[in-house]
Amino acid sequence: MYQMKKMVRPALLAACILAMFSFAGCRKTQEDVKIQELDYTVLAEKNIPTPLLEELEVRKKEEFRITYEDGEYLYLCVGYGQQESGGYSIQVKELGLYEDYILLDTTLLGPSHDEAAKKTPSYPYMVLRTELRNTPVMFE
Repeated sequence: MYQMKKMVRPALLAACILAMFSFAGCRKTQEDVKIQELDYTVLAEKNIPTPLLEELEVRKKEEFRITYEDGEYLYLCVGYGQQESGGYSIQVKELGLYEDYILLDTTLLGPSHDEAAKKTPSYPYMVLRTELRNTPVMFE
């Protein structure tokens, strides 16, 4: 029995360390160096490619973070799901190119008091169009 405990502890420790490293890869670290800010355009609904607009319509009730490519541009889409009222907006805090990824950081801004009182559900989302790159995208 003593020998079994000796073998289980190192295996358990190795599993914990492996889990920590795998989760660490999911976030930006302080050593990551931003190469540049990326230029982007916030698209009005009429300018969103039809296949992407159809996908957004399906997903809009829940939070989502998706990308879409059309061979010419990269589209970054962020949705905050159903909200109790209108008047919400989404602020882009950062869209930057790092060595191994693109980072998009956004935040949802609440409605004014007048808009919040209306109690008509809304589905705030934003679509950004930027230069097509063969780089993974990370959302924060």
